[in-house]
Amino acid sequence: MADVYDAKKRSEIMSRIKSNKNKSTELRLIELFKQYHVTGWRRNYPVKGKPDFVFLSKKIAVFADGCFWHGHDCRNTRPSENSGYWEKKRERNMARDKAVTEMFEARGWKVARIWECELKKKNQEALVRKWPEIFGAE
Repeated sequence: MADVYDAKKRSEIMSRIKSNKNKSTELRLIELFKQYHVTGWRRNYPVKGKPDFVFLSKKIAVFADGCFWHGHDCRNTRPSENSGYWEKKRERNMARDKAVTEMFEARGWKVARIWECELKKKNQEALVRKWPEIFGAE
């Protein structure tokens, strides 16, 4: 379907959309934390780098990253229109993610990035098997 707006108007509209966290991904991760009795997390803790969850006592920052936006190539979908823009956008996001990870690690924190696709029911067991590595023995 063709866009009803021209490129300039669409750009103006899109520039006004601000990120409000990826609530569905975060809520799914909260469900899993509760289901598997993972405790000690704080959501949206005000710290530079904006992790989705922090475990203050263990110094762990958890990011629930959307696969497309943060460069996980689990999907084959790519926008066909304006693909150059979207690829540059993903590259900027990945560079920022790398810098934020390095910043936390320099502070002595452990960083875990959980992909959106890992939160799907079919991938849940594999994700939970990684948790001892991420959170230590629970």
